Amino acid sequence: MQRTWDVERFFGALLVSGLLVFTLYRDIVRYQPPWLRKRRMLLLLGIMVVGTLWLGWLAEQTLLGLSKGFDIEAAGAISYGIPLAAGAMLVALLFDFHTALAFSLVVSLLGGLWQQDAGFAVYVFLGSLTAAFSMIRCKKRTAILWGGIYVLAANLLALVTLLLFHGELFTATAPLGAAMAVACSVAVVATVSLALPILESVFKVTTDISLLELLDLDQPLMKSLMISAPGTYHHSIIVGNLVEACAEDVGVNPLLARVGAYYHDIGKVKMPEYFIENQPMGVSKHEKLTPHMSSMILTSHVKEGVELAAVHKLPEEVIDIIKQHHGNALITYFYEKAKGQPSSTELSEQEYKYPGPKPQTRIAALIMMADAVEAASRVLNDPTPSRISALVDKIINHIFLEGQLDECELTLKDIHVIKSRFTRILTGILHKRVDYPGFEFNREGGDGEGKHKQPPKEDKARQKAARDGQPEGPQPAWTTKDRT
Repeated sequence: MQRTWDVERFFGALLVSGLLVFTLYRDIVRYQPPWLRKRRMLLLLGIMVVGTLWLGWLAEQTLLGLSKGFDIEAAGAISYGIPLAAGAMLVALLFDFHTALAFSLVVSLLGGLWQQDAGFAVYVFLGSLTAAFSMIRCKKRTAILWGGIYVLAANLLALVTLLLFHGELFTATAPLGAAMAVACSVAVVATVSLALPILESVFKVTTDISLLELLDLDQPLMKSLMISAPGTYHHSIIVGNLVEACAEDVGVNPLLARVGAYYHDIGKVKMPEYFIENQPMGVSKHEKLTPHMSSMILTSHVKEGVELAAVHKLPEEVIDIIKQHHGNALITYFYEKAKGQPSSTELSEQEYKYPGPKPQTRIAALIMMADAVEAASRVLNDPTPSRISALVDKIINHIFLEGQLDECELTLKDIHVIKSRFTRILTGILHKRVDYPGFEFNREGGDGEGKHKQPPKEDKARQKAARDGQPEGPQPAWTTKDRT
C-alpha cells in the first residue's frame, strides 16, 4: 500500500510541476515572444528551473549534515537557509525582470510543494522577488553584493512574519532561522557571482555588466578606431549620445544602444582614408575611382565590421546592429554618377545598395537614424535650431519613406520622440559661440590682418549660401547620408 502511495505522489508531483512550468512557458509566449526565437535561451531557462531546485536540495543536504556534525537540533530552521532566490537573481540578469517575476512565482510554488510547506513558498517568493528587483539596471558586479543584502532583509522580514504566524517567534527556532537566513543570502551572492560569467560565456548572453565593459576606451577595437579613424570615432561618440538620449522613451536598453553606436562603424578601420570624416580637407580618394568601386568600398565597411566583431567576440546584438545600421539603402551619389557615365551594360541598382538586412530591432533603427542625421548635420553652414529641426525631419522622413523601418517595431509616436530628442541634442552640440576679441579666426591668415579688406565675390556667394542653409556648390553624397 505504501508503495502505491509513493507512486501516486510521484506522478502527482510530476503533473503539478509540469503545469507550473507550462504556465511559465505561456507567460513567455504572451509577454516575451523574442525568447522563443532563441532556442538556447529556452534551454537556459529550463536549466535555471531545474538547477535552482537542485541547488536547493544540495544546500539542504549540506545544512543537515553540518547540523548533525555540530549536534545542533535545527531541523525546523534548515529550510530558511535554502538559497532559491539565486535563481531569480540570475534570471533577472540573463533575461529580464518580467521573466524573473514569473520564474520566482513558479520556483516558490515548486519549493512549497517540495517542502510541503506553504510558509516556505511565501519565504522563497519574497526573497526571489527582492532579488529580481535588486538587479534592475544592474551596472556593476558589486550590485550583486547589495542584492544579497536586500535578500537578507527580505528573508528576515519573512522569517519574523512566519514565526509570528506559527507562534514560534520566542523559541529556539528564531535565532537558528535568522542564522539560516544569513547563510541563505551569502549563498545567493556566492552562487550568482560564480555562475553568472559561466552562463554568459556558455550561452552567449549579454548582460548590462558585460556591456559596460565594452564601453571601456581601452578595448582594442575602440583604441584602433580612435587612432586609425579619429573622424569615425568622434562620429560614433556623437551617435552614441543621440541614441542614448531617447532610448528609454522608445523602450530599448540605453546601454546597449550606446554600445551599438560606438561599434557600428568599426569596419572603417580597414580603409579609413576612403571615408570623408577621416580625409584631409579637399582630398578625396574617390576622385580616381569608378563609381562602382567607390560603392563597393563604402559597403565593405559593414562586412569588415561584422568580421572584426566576430574576431573580438562582441555580443550578437552588437553584430546585428553592425549588419543592419544601413539596411539596404541605395548609395545615391555614386549610383547617379554611374548613370551619368557611358556604359555598355545596363546599370543595376542592387550593385549600389548596402547588403542589409533592414533594421530588425528598435535599437538598430535608432542607430540608423542617428547615423544619418549626425552625418547630414555636418553640411549645415549656419546650424540654427530651425534648420537643425528641418534637417532631422527631412532625413528621418526619407528613411521612413524608403521603407527602412518596415521590419522593426518603431511606432509613429516613437519617431516623433526621436526627432525631438535628436534636434535638442544636435542644437546643443552645434551651437555657435561669440567671436573672441582680437582674434579674427575666420579671416584670411587668422591674424587679423585682413579685417579691413572687402570679402571677394566668391566669399559673398559662400555667405549667401550659408544664409540660405545650403552648402556652396555641388556636394558629394558621401558627405551626408552616404558618407558612411
